[in-house]
Amino acid sequence: MDDLYPHQKEVLAKIRNGKILWGGTGSGKSRVAVAYYREKESPRDVYVITTAKKRDSLDWEKEFIRYGIYKSEDATLEGVLTVDSWNNIVKYKDVKNAFFIFDEQRLVGSGAWTKAFIHITKPKQRNHWIMLSATPGDTWLDYIPVFIANGFYNSRAEFKREHVVYATYTKFPKVERYIGIAKLNRYRNQLLVHMPYDRHTIRNTYEIPVEYDKDLLKKVVKDRWNVYTDEPIKNVSEFFYTMRRVVYSHPSRLNAVRDTLKKHPKLIVFYNFDYELEILRGLSDTVTVAEWNGKKHEPIPDTDSWLYLVQYVAGAEGWNCITTDATLFYSLTYSYKNWHQAHGRIDRLNTPFKDLHYYVLLAQSEIDPEVMASLKAKKSFNEVRFAGRIRVSKV
Repeated sequence: MDDLYPHQKEVLAKIRNGKILWGGTGSGKSRVAVAYYREKESPRDVYVITTAKKRDSLDWEKEFIRYGIYKSEDATLEGVLTVDSWNNIVKYKDVKNAFFIFDEQRLVGSGAWTKAFIHITKPKQRNHWIMLSATPGDTWLDYIPVFIANGFYNSRAEFKREHVVYATYTKFPKVERYIGIAKLNRYRNQLLVHMPYDRHTIRNTYEIPVEYDKDLLKKVVKDRWNVYTDEPIKNVSEFFYTMRRVVYSHPSRLNAVRDTLKKHPKLIVFYNFDYELEILRGLSDTVTVAEWNGKKHEPIPDTDSWLYLVQYVAGAEGWNCITTDATLFYSLTYSYKNWHQAHGRIDRLNTPFKDLHYYVLLAQSEIDPEVMASLKAKKSFNEVRFAGRIRVSKV
């Protein structure tokens, strides 16, 4: 594979059926996966399960078509290619004798996706597979499906009996600690094929101070009052949502986006909630605006200046953009995985830019510094723990 970079060629020899190719966002995992298929798994038919955005962008088809691998039997030189989203994985649970590429780790919990994955990887199906991920798992529970698929455990119940200790006297199951960590580390190390590489890019991060309505936030925090419904706050989730809405709705945030657009006329903006989107849409009278969220799947504009509004939960991973060097975080996500993935959308092997710019809007409120501290520590923010510190657990 002469078109592979040295770091890609190095890991290609290490990949085997059932492994996880672990590489940073933009490191070229897709190209390595295609090379592995051609070298070890062809002429099996190949199924790629990826994000909806990456499916719709035809990125995988572009990777395979370079080697004459197509989606129809009469055209392909090797196996037949099928690309679909995780939302549709159940459609392929009865496929046999094929090769699957699972693009990004989406197997959390024991829902339909996880059940379909485990069925696809059962020995009787005679399928081979690999997974590609920049963030393979936040907790040991996230590894259960791939551990089962590799035959380390027979079921989630067996894994939990052997490794999970639950907290007592809680309304819902809560993991207190894990046991048998040495064994878990050994299993994980057997599966992960790490692909480190030296980036040619430099990430420059700027924390931009913004304001918030202190009096309004005081009513939320001190009085436990929902300033939008004009009613008492009923629970912890409502408390945090209301607090974040007060902080994220301040006009200074939109002004910061305007100022950043002056420096970077092509700008990706990540946000969380619909009310933030409505605020950001207010810039459509001055710049071309496109969106990627749960309702709209618009492409990045092909104009001299644009604003691309991306919701974390819908578009933090599985796509790339090499026509801009700037990303702005209008609000903070709780998820370190989404935070990490969002940074990688412009940090690609083939980006023409050396310096990349990341703008983080931060208010010195009760919430923003705490969330930012968790993300800097490479951890997801935990509302429950924070609620205990500011005494809102009795809301």
